[in-house]
Order: sequence, then structure tokens, then C-alpha cells
Amino acid sequence: MVTDWPTARDLMTPNPVTLPHDAPLSKALGLMRGRSFHELPVLKKGRLAGMITFETLARRTNLPLTTKVEHLLVLPPVVTSETSFPELAEQLLAAGLRAAPVMGRRGELQGIVSRTDLVKWIPRLETIAKHSVGAIMSPPGLIVRETQPVGTLFGHIRILEEHPLPVVDRRGQLVGAVGVADLGRVLWRPVRGGSRDVGKRTSAFQIEVRTIMNSPARTIPRTGTAGEAAALMSREKVSSVFVEENGRPIGVVSQTDLLGLAVGGAEPTEGGKLGDVYVQVHGLRGSGDPAVLTEIDSLVAKGLRHISRQVHPLMLSLHITPHATHRTGDATVHARLNTDRGIFYASHTGWNFYAGISDVLGELGEQARRLREEGVQGKRRRSIRSIDPEEMPVDPELEARIRAATGPDEE
Repeated sequence: MVTDWPTARDLMTPNPVTLPHDAPLSKALGLMRGRSFHELPVLKKGRLAGMITFETLARRTNLPLTTKVEHLLVLPPVVTSETSFPELAEQLLAAGLRAAPVMGRRGELQGIVSRTDLVKWIPRLETIAKHSVGAIMSPPGLIVRETQPVGTLFGHIRILEEHPLPVVDRRGQLVGAVGVADLGRVLWRPVRGGSRDVGKRTSAFQIEVRTIMNSPARTIPRTGTAGEAAALMSREKVSSVFVEENGRPIGVVSQTDLLGLAVGGAEPTEGGKLGDVYVQVHGLRGSGDPAVLTEIDSLVAKGLRHISRQVHPLMLSLHITPHATHRTGDATVHARLNTDRGIFYASHTGWNFYAGISDVLGELGEQARRLREEGVQGKRRRSIRSIDPEEMPVDPELEARIRAATGPDEE
């Protein structure tokens, strides 16, 4: 395990760009587009009031650009300069944000730390960097056709906030990627097109994805490492890379996947309990429904209780890929479980994602049970093979008593 984790002091950008609480949305959008920011700290009388995020703006496209940013603030996780790498990763992932403000003892804003800042350090962290891409990649999930209208992407803004989406041609070949920053270039421009149809007087929501996508997409082989993926993201200034096979996207490694290794790689707390397990759920439509979240929470808690009898779970990541827009239950569920004994994977495809979650948790528990049994049997075999009088440990006190009782050794 890594012991000398960098802290927010090592990672943060000091004196970050901020906005006053009464700044208009047009000012926020201009900074986000011009500086490729996804979040900006907002100050009121010199104190942090909250963050304005691109996701929030993208969900409020009907608002006038004169609206003040103070009406659209979100509360970010607040970290200090001493917060460690694993804690930062967990805070950002739990909040679903790309950046968090770093606060001083007197409540002053010292800097800002982002997922990108953390990813830049991953090649230096051996226990994270050595993981193989094939083991940590997530399913590509939603795949976008290059001829789709841009407007369809706004319904998937939460996925886009996590990582760009692969764009394929009519043959299914990977031709590019589209992310939040690309949407920012057309957001609130109702009569302008993309780079290939600027002259057309058409709605920005109707232009084709291929006019705003980045091409070619950044790719990495399945045999690559997390460290190589992190270095590629940092070099190309992207938040994800795609795993390609025969020209088709078969997986994606995002900043979220890499930071998840840090959460899973942190030392378990003393007497670690199920409450210490970090759980991520991606791709679920209707995730704001309390009934859906309650049912998922119940299934996850039950599954983790069984798993914890075999290994110590650290992080569970569930990726739900719906198969149809009219029926949320029809889906494939992919699961990745980080534990103190390694990483386990499982997947299930069916008509009900609740059953899928239950099944993948059961499979993960079975894998953990088999690993534990193999470990016990291995110890037994080693114990039998190791009964060698010349190699057995000696109790000095017992040896002295035996020598005293049997007399001096004979030559």
C-alpha cells in the first residue's frame, strides 16, 4: 500500500479563478468555455458561497444569460491543505464534482484541487499505476453515432460529466469522442451550427455530433497500465481514454476509474465496517427517485454483508447500461469490487436491473468465497509440507529445559 500520499497542498492550484455571487451566467459560461473549467468557486464578501458547475448550467438552458450565478450554486466538499490523496479522491467522487475548494483555517480560499490534478500524480504512485487497463476499464456504456443531433446529448449530461462518450460511424468504428466541453461550444447559441455547418441557420440542438466531436479519440490497448492511461490523459488534456479492439470501443478508462483505485487502495480503517465501503452507481436513469435509491441501497448492503464474511470490501462500482429508453429495468449491470484481497468483477444482463444488482453481488461473494477457500487450502498444504524438524521454530526456554533433563550432548 502507498504510505506517503500527496496532500491537497501538493496538488492544488493556488489563487484559483473565482466569480462574485452576483455575476451573470454569461460570465460563468465565458470562463468555462475559454478556460475549459467545469466548476468555478463563487465568493460573497470574500467568502466561499458555493460552486457553479457546467452540469447545472446545461440543465438550465432556458434561463436568461443575465441570471445571477448565486441562484444556481451547489455546495462542494470542503477540504484542507492536509487532506490526503485517497480522501480527496473519495470526496470528489462522492460529490460527483471535478474539483473542490481548498480552505484555510480561517475559512479563506487557498486554492482548488481537481480530478485532473490527482490524475497527474498517478504515474508516481506505484501501487495504483501498475494496474492493467483491462482490469480497471468500464463498459463504454452509451455509444453515440456521428449523425445523431447534438440535442440528444443533453439528456445524458450526467454521463458526460463523468467522461466523454465514444462516437462511431455507421459501421460501428470509433471515429471520435464528445464531451461536456464540446457541448459548451454550442450551448446557448440557438442559431449557430458546428464547425462544418456554421453558415446554416439551424438550431444548435439539431446539428450532427460529428461537427463538434474531437477526432481521433485517444485510445490505449487493453494491455496498457493505469499509469500509462493517466499519463496519456494528462498529456492530451482529456478526462478519459478509450480501449479499442478491431476499431470498435470495448471499454473506457476515465478519471473516475483511476481515482477509484486510490479509494480502494487506501488502508482500511481500524475495525473497518460496511460503513467504510465506498459505493458508486453509474448510468442509472431516474436516479433521483428515492424509492429506486432505497431499493438499490438495500440490495447493496445485503450483498456487502455476505461479501464481508470472506474479504474486506473497500469500494464497489456498479455500471448500469439500459437497453431501451422506454423501460428502465431492461439493462446490463457490470460490477467491480476492490477488496483487501484484490479486485473482483461480475456482470449480468436481464430485464430487471434490481435482479441484476443482486446477481452480480452474489457472484462477487462467490468469487471471494472461492478465493478464501483456496487460501485456506494453500495454507494447509504449506503446513503439511513444512513439517521439517530442521526448519521448525525453537523455543529457547523449552530447549534449555530439555538439555538440562537429558544431560550434555554426546559428541
